[in-house]
Amino acid sequence: MKKILFVCMLILTVTVKAQDSNTEFKNVTVEFIKLTGAGAAFDSAIDLIGNSVSEANKEAYLKEAKGTLEGLYAKMAELYMAEFTLNEIKELVAFYNTDLGKKLAEKQLDLTQKAMSYGQTWGMKIQGIAQKYN
Repeated sequence: MKKILFVCMLILTVTVKAQDSNTEFKNVTVEFIKLTGAGAAFDSAIDLIGNSVSEANKEAYLKEAKGTLEGLYAKMAELYMAEFTLNEIKELVAFYNTDLGKKLAEKQLDLTQKAMSYGQTWGMKIQGIAQKYN
């Protein structure tokens, strides 16, 4: 009986430590996501979409819209957690807290949008080349 109790306690201890570690991992990952400029982008999107909301309903809209961010951050964190270790995420957080990291975060959205535009133009060019050979 003592052995069974000991094994149960051991399993419980390991489970609790794993959950604590996973919570830290998720929290650090969410911090990283916010540092990359995603937080500012989401806030801007909420404001932009909310432009059509009447002033009388603006406060309620903002509260509800911002309330959705926690779930979004959690899902995004899972993506990063599947690809990076906790230590790697901590290194990324450290980088994004440097002057260069802050500059990258500030410029990232604009750079990504421009790169997507270039990619679309290139894709249309490649499509034209492919049509030539049909």
